Amino acid sequence: MNKIIAIVGMPGAGKTEASSYLLQKGFPFFKFGQITIDEIKAKGLPITQENERVFREDIRKREGMGAYAVRALPHIKEMLQKNSLVIIDGLYSWEEYKFLEEKFPGAISLVVIYAEPAVRYKRLKQRVERGLDLAEARARDIAELKNLNKGGPIAIADFLIENNDTIEKFHKKIDAFLQRLKFVAT
Repeated sequence: MNKIIAIVGMPGAGKTEASSYLLQKGFPFFKFGQITIDEIKAKGLPITQENERVFREDIRKREGMGAYAVRALPHIKEMLQKNSLVIIDGLYSWEEYKFLEEKFPGAISLVVIYAEPAVRYKRLKQRVERGLDLAEARARDIAELKNLNKGGPIAIADFLIENNDTIEKFHKKIDAFLQRLKFVAT
């Protein structure tokens, strides 16, 4: 049976790090955020936090809150033809989750990557690209919860991986999660 692991969480929690680590282990993944990046590049605009926010919200406003899942569907189907497991990085909205659950009944597991706000904000401030100060980070949290329906998938996640410590400890927790799912972490 095919399995889809959708990684969810707030900005700075470690979703991208988790996806990168899983990719290094050979797990295929599709990054919803690439849809935003591609749209911004197509318009010839710089990749900035503000442009990303505007495009994320505009795509969903024009196409519905499930737009990213709808756009990703052909890619996910293609990946599942070659792999029994696909990782999705960046599922945000309740509607995205419901759309994919309808298309792949029983195949989706939501994994929330959790880090305390103070830890996340510190990470976001330290980012070389697209860094955010405390006020910007808090505003992004609120905008994503309010405008992108992000809270639902986080609230009903099947699994939680806490990421308040070192990257090495985070990787060990991901390995433990994979073992729990009975996947061999190599």
